[in-house]
Amino acid sequence: MRFRLAAKTLPGKPDIVLSKHRAIVLVHGCFWHRHEGCKYTTMPATNTAFWMAKFEANINRDRRVRKLLEDAGWRVFLIWECEIAVAELKRLRDRIVSGT
Repeated sequence: MRFRLAAKTLPGKPDIVLSKHRAIVLVHGCFWHRHEGCKYTTMPATNTAFWMAKFEANINRDRRVRKLLEDAGWRVFLIWECEIAVAELKRLRDRIVSGT
């Protein structure tokens, strides 16, 4: 599959762009993007107010970027860092190719 990395011309510079399939894959780190219920979504013990604001801003930006991409006609797929495994990536590839 042909793809581009970090396409600067699209909102949020998506991680992987598959133009032929009008698909975008966002790869989110569990810590920075706050994967709910994930063991990697920890809160630093110091400067908690700063981190809470930082994480909330990241979440809001992620929502805004995803909406912009979807409104522009892209199919957006999200994969979390903790979910990266060969089987999961194969399922993602199949979904992209099939158009679902």
